[in-house]
Amino acid sequence: MQKRLLTNGNIFKRTDNRWGGVVWYMNEVGERKRKSFSGTTKAEVNKKITKYISKFNKEISENNESNKRLKDSMYKYLKVFKYPSVERVSYDRLEQLLNNQIAPYIGEKIISNITAVDIKTLINTLTEKGYALSTVKKTYNLLNEYFRYLEQEEILFKNPMRSVGVIKKANFYANQGKEVLPASETITIFTPEEIEKFKKECFKTWGTGKPFYQQSAAYILMLNTGLRTAEMLGLHNSDIDLENKVMRIQRGVKEVGKRVGTEKQPGREIAVGKLKTASSRRIVPLNSAAIEMIKKLREEFYFGEDSPLVCDENGNYTKPSNFRKRFYRILQGAKIEKKGLHSLRHTFATNLVNGIRQPDGTIKSLTPRQVADLLGHSTSDITEMYYVKRNDDLLNGICLLYTSDAADDLIGVD
Repeated sequence: MQKRLLTNGNIFKRTDNRWGGVVWYMNEVGERKRKSFSGTTKAEVNKKITKYISKFNKEISENNESNKRLKDSMYKYLKVFKYPSVERVSYDRLEQLLNNQIAPYIGEKIISNITAVDIKTLINTLTEKGYALSTVKKTYNLLNEYFRYLEQEEILFKNPMRSVGVIKKANFYANQGKEVLPASETITIFTPEEIEKFKKECFKTWGTGKPFYQQSAAYILMLNTGLRTAEMLGLHNSDIDLENKVMRIQRGVKEVGKRVGTEKQPGREIAVGKLKTASSRRIVPLNSAAIEMIKKLREEFYFGEDSPLVCDENGNYTKPSNFRKRFYRILQGAKIEKKGLHSLRHTFATNLVNGIRQPDGTIKSLTPRQVADLLGHSTSDITEMYYVKRNDDLLNGICLLYTSDAADDLIGVD
């Protein structure tokens, strides 16, 4: 609640022939308070009251959040409400949204002057500039949370976000002139041919026999276990049990901006913390290829059981940005179209659900629920929708079966 004046001041003559005055106001907790004045003349008291009211109104104006610029108020909101409650990497993303998607367009506007038209124009501008749907949605969600806070605190009595509709996927892509594809169609995986080329490039050596790429076996290990990048880089040697052919996923490594408190400093640093979700903490079985890759990584660098499996020359955690750049160099060297590191995880999931052809011609596969457990997903729906590339070859095979002469015989066609 904000302080406010209840009267403009009352002046009266006291019994001692001096003059008195009083101004009533409401404080920040809703209590009725008064400020008293006295003087030898009525004019003197009036002057004191006028000066007090002017100072009072100035303080209210300076402290009134609704009179501040949006970018200043939002920075304060992030520091007070978001920094203590989200992971560092999530806070970095929120700050980036404010810096890159919000502040350049409406950051200078006074909060109380911002309308639904201003916000809708911002969303339209980001859409027209070709930003990804996820980026625009996150921008919308951040603004929605912020203005809801202003409304709840009675800083604003009208929330402009109430008139700005939720972003619909179909409309968003239509505005960008793009086709709305099923989630499975947007999943990128490695084909069998690409996997072979990728493996060959991973283990390329110099003339001296020294590996061309540092710790490239880690990517093949991801291809055989479906680990996320953060999980791969957070894996300790002690998490691996080669005798029982399993490894325990217990922590994640991410890269965040350096900070002193909430204040950002130049450079980036490693943050070791909790996994993405509760179901991400799991035990993953190791096949023969995965075990071979672990041994290769340990031959290259090994600093003890409590050190990371994928580490730098000093036994420290590898920076995700360096790990990602190395992956892109391998793709380039293998002449494979650029894909994200998550493509290794998608490939692992797709092959297990669609099945892998065995030497005897049969196809061996796992259920989506089993694969979800391996990936650390809470539901198999996530696995099927966002991780498994549809196998059209299997569908074509079914169609051919039911259009063949043999199929005609089965259903009694003359």
